[in-house]
Amino acid sequence: MNRFLSNATKRIDAKGRVSVPAAFRSVLAERNIQELYCFQDFVFPAISVGGLDLLDRFERQIAADDPFSPAANQMSLLIHGGGVFVKLDAEGRLMVTDFIRDFTGIAGEVTFVGRADHFQLWRPEAFLALQAQAREERRLAGRRSE
Repeated sequence: MNRFLSNATKRIDAKGRVSVPAAFRSVLAERNIQELYCFQDFVFPAISVGGLDLLDRFERQIAADDPFSPAANQMSLLIHGGGVFVKLDAEGRLMVTDFIRDFTGIAGEVTFVGRADHFQLWRPEAFLALQAQAREERRLAGRRSE
């Protein structure tokens, strides 16, 4: 498996660390991702986490545009100004820093959400609410297409 799938909620320990789900650690190992690029998601109250390939994808978008354009500057502001690198410790734990807490509202628990080529860190209640909303919107869209 080389995709981040499913979701799992984990408790943050007393030192501010959380264990990354084993399935996600397996994907990181398979894809040889040593250093994690984290950025504040553009849409959701979540931190998106991936490898350098994720950052590279955004930087290619910026490079394809006029570097002085408002769009390129906005993208750089979001992915560079709203991003950090982190590493897992030897036990596969991630430090839940102020960067993560302040943007997401995460406190005692973190929900890890697979997003194919990356995963996200969510406040559990926010994830459940937005997932339910998305499910309802898809259900209603299915009814309209009948």
